[in-house]
Amino acid sequence: MKLIYMFFKNFKNIFLICFFFTSCTYRNSSQMEGIEDFVLASNRINDGKVEILKMQGKKVEKLDDRLLIEKKEKIKEDDILNIEIYHPKRDDLINLVKTISSQNGFLVREKKIFLPKLGYLKVENLSIKEAKEKIQKRYLDEIEDIEVFVSFKEKKANKVEVAGLVNALVPIDAKMRLFDVLIKASLPASANLFKSYVLRDNSFLPVDLYKLMKEGDMSQNIYMENNDKIYIAEGTSSKIYVLGEVHKQGAVNILDGKISLKDAIAEAGGVSLTADKSFIQIFRANVQDPKIYLLNFKHIIELPSASLNLIEGDIVLVGSTIISDWNKFVNQILPSISIFDSAYRGFKNMGIIINGP
Repeated sequence: MKLIYMFFKNFKNIFLICFFFTSCTYRNSSQMEGIEDFVLASNRINDGKVEILKMQGKKVEKLDDRLLIEKKEKIKEDDILNIEIYHPKRDDLINLVKTISSQNGFLVREKKIFLPKLGYLKVENLSIKEAKEKIQKRYLDEIEDIEVFVSFKEKKANKVEVAGLVNALVPIDAKMRLFDVLIKASLPASANLFKSYVLRDNSFLPVDLYKLMKEGDMSQNIYMENNDKIYIAEGTSSKIYVLGEVHKQGAVNILDGKISLKDAIAEAGGVSLTADKSFIQIFRANVQDPKIYLLNFKHIIELPSASLNLIEGDIVLVGSTIISDWNKFVNQILPSISIFDSAYRGFKNMGIIINGP
């Protein structure tokens, strides 16, 4: 009984002493990366979407330079050609071809057109220049000194489909580039360009829409092709988290695949007075090689924003001081201590606990 009495009598002191020594234990940072590693990773993030996706363990090919080469306009099904010929003596043929061109033109059907004196001739997927050379060669096999001229009378409109946050069908020609299509589609400012993508023949093209539209990087301005698809993502589809000793804990939306640590902390209302500014951790688990970075608040103040990048899924944890931990503990444990005090007095009044000498 005496042992029980001693336990209840000294419970508060024993518990608080144990907590104090536990709180004061050294926070081991040996398994954490420092500011140098965080800056190096931030520089990779600055390189854009492809590097970020690689960091996340996704297989991404480099953008093919051939996508930036203008392609010649090709003759397609249902196009209508205008054809004229010149010959010093064959006015009959000249007038016949001219009449067809002026009235209906030469319609491409089943990849071919029908020409007087020649019959059907395949022209699909030829450029205008290639079609001219092919037609002239065929006529020269029959008639000497003939000259052929070919142009588009009507070109079947090609289109690009824009879906997601924006829904539009944008007509294009062989000279239309991605930037022009996005301008015509009238993208809202809230679009998440990092999450947006381009599909061609159901395959993803490694195009960075953010670098194109926000940074003016024309190395991303590919030529568009018929039936390309562009998906525009909503602005709330990417998040990072700021926790610990900040004024407003929780998720922070990011629009462009990255956000500066400075901006993230500002979105969280800034660090509180109880924060341990020497112990700010960045947890980066959604990458191929997970990392924990340890930063000091002075790094956030002194370094430029471009050297302090966060990506989707990162967690920022602002540590607290030992005094802050102590105050929180006291506020949480006092109700429990009051319960033990009441229990002690009750047991004593019931005669269960006998005071020592």
